[in-house]
Amino acid sequence: MTEFTYKPGGAVLKEFMKSDDFFRGLRGPVGSGKSVACCVELFRRALAQGKAKDGFRKSRWAVIRNTNPQLRTTTIKTWLDWFPENDFGHFAWSVPYTHRIRKGEIDLEVIFLALDRPEDVKKLLSLELTGVWINEARELPKSIIDACTMRVGRYPSMRDGGATWYGVICDTNAPEEDHWWAVMAGDVPVPDHISRDEALMLVKPDNWSFFTQPSGMTEKVNNKRLEGYEPNSLAENKKNLTENYYNNIIKGKTKSWIDVYVMNKLGSLEEGKPVYSGFKEELHISRETIPIAEVPVFVGIDFGLTPAAVFGQRLPMGKWLIVHELVCFDMGITRFSELLRAEIAKKFKGMDIDIYGDPSGDFRAQTDERTPFQVLRQNGIVAKPAPSNDVALRIEAVETAVNRLIDGEVGFLVDKSCINLKKGFNGGYHYRRIQVTGDRYDDRPYKNRYSHVHDALQYLMMGAGEGKSLIAGKSHKKSYVSNKGWDVFKPKKIKSTWDFLRRNG
Repeated sequence: MTEFTYKPGGAVLKEFMKSDDFFRGLRGPVGSGKSVACCVELFRRALAQGKAKDGFRKSRWAVIRNTNPQLRTTTIKTWLDWFPENDFGHFAWSVPYTHRIRKGEIDLEVIFLALDRPEDVKKLLSLELTGVWINEARELPKSIIDACTMRVGRYPSMRDGGATWYGVICDTNAPEEDHWWAVMAGDVPVPDHISRDEALMLVKPDNWSFFTQPSGMTEKVNNKRLEGYEPNSLAENKKNLTENYYNNIIKGKTKSWIDVYVMNKLGSLEEGKPVYSGFKEELHISRETIPIAEVPVFVGIDFGLTPAAVFGQRLPMGKWLIVHELVCFDMGITRFSELLRAEIAKKFKGMDIDIYGDPSGDFRAQTDERTPFQVLRQNGIVAKPAPSNDVALRIEAVETAVNRLIDGEVGFLVDKSCINLKKGFNGGYHYRRIQVTGDRYDDRPYKNRYSHVHDALQYLMMGAGEGKSLIAGKSHKKSYVSNKGWDVFKPKKIKSTWDFLRRNG
C-alpha cells in the first residue's frame, strides 16, 4: 500500500477533504493551499478506491483549466511539484497531457485538459471518468460543470467493482457577484430577470457543497474609511507561506485586486482607468437594502441588444438613492419593454415615475419602422429623451453627484443589489489603456457589458436635472439634443406610465 502524508492547513481545508459530497467547491485567496488540497484529494481518492479483480485500485481523473498556457504553467506545475515524475512515473507532454501512475496497488490515470479549443471540449464529453478536478472554476461557465457531472462515475466499470467514490471537485479565487458559483453557494440571490428554467439551474442540489476559506488579511477601518490591512489570524496555509507574504503582494495593488485575491470577496478587477475617480465602494454602496422613499422615481434607459434601466430617487436635500437596476443581454427593445413594465409594476406600484432614455432612440432602426421610444409607449411606458447625449456632460452629471457631500455624508448612495453598477464603478466601466507602458488612455469609456448600465445611470441623472447647469455652460459637439417639439410622449389618453399600468394590470 502506497503511503502519503498531508495535513490540511486550516479548518475549511479539513472540512473540504472530509466531505463525500458529489460536488465540492473550494473558494479562497491566493496562497491558501486550495489547489494543493485538490491535488492531494484526487490522489487520496485513488488510494481509497476499491480493488478490482486484478488487485489494482483503478481510477481515471480529468483535470481541467480554461486555457493551455494556464494549464501548463500553473495547474500541471502544482501537480508535478507534489507528484514528480522521478517518483510517480512518466508524464506525457503531448496533448492531451497525461500522467499514468502505477505505484503499489494504485493504477491512476490523470488527463489534463484545457478547454480553449473545440476539440478539447469534445474530448471531455467522450471520457469515461472517476472524477474531475476543475482548477480556477470561475473561468468556466456552468454548462462545463454540468457536462463534467455527466462523465464521472463511469470508470472503473461495474465489472471491475465500479467507483468507490466519484464526483467533481473545484477550486477558485473569488468570482464576480453574478457568477453561477456565487448564486449556487448562496452568496447572492438568484437574479430576478432570468427565466424560471435558468433560475432552476442555479438551485444548489443537496449533494453539492461550497467551502469558503478565510481572507488572507483583515481591513483596518476608521470612521467607515479604509486605512489599511493587517494579517488575519484565521488565514489558512500560513505554515507554507513566508512571514510577510500578504503584506508584500498587496503593495502597489488596487483595492479591487486586493478584495478578490487577498480578501476573498466577490467582485471584479479594475481594467484601465475607472471613469469615476471619486467613487469609493465603502462609502457609496449601501450595507443594507435602501428602502423606497415617498418621492418620485427617476428611470434612465439605454437601448441596444444589452438594454439596461436604472432607478433612482432624489431626496429633498439633494441626496441621490440609486435603488434598483435592470440589466439584460441579447434582448431587443420589445421584450425589454415588457420586462421593464413588469419591474415598475412590481417594485414601484402607484409611485410617480419619470423616465428618460438615450436621445438617439429618436431614430428608427433599419430593421423596424418604430423608434425605441415608440415601442416603449406601445407597452405603456411614457419615456422622454434625456436632454443631451454628450458623453462628457453625462459623466460629469454623475461625477458631481458622486462627489457631493450633504451634512458631512455622501450625497450619492447605491443599493447593494445593483451588482452591475457596482462592478462598473469599481473599474468595469473604464477608459482603456492605449499603450502598454505609461498612463495614456482613450478619451471615451470602453464599450463593454458595464457601459450600458452606466449609460442608463447617466441618462437618469441628466433627465432629473443634474446636467442642467452643465448644458447651459458648455458646448457639446456631435451630441444628440432632445427635440422639444416631440409629441409621442404626450399621449391624449395615457398621461403617465403608472396610469397605463393601473388601467392594464
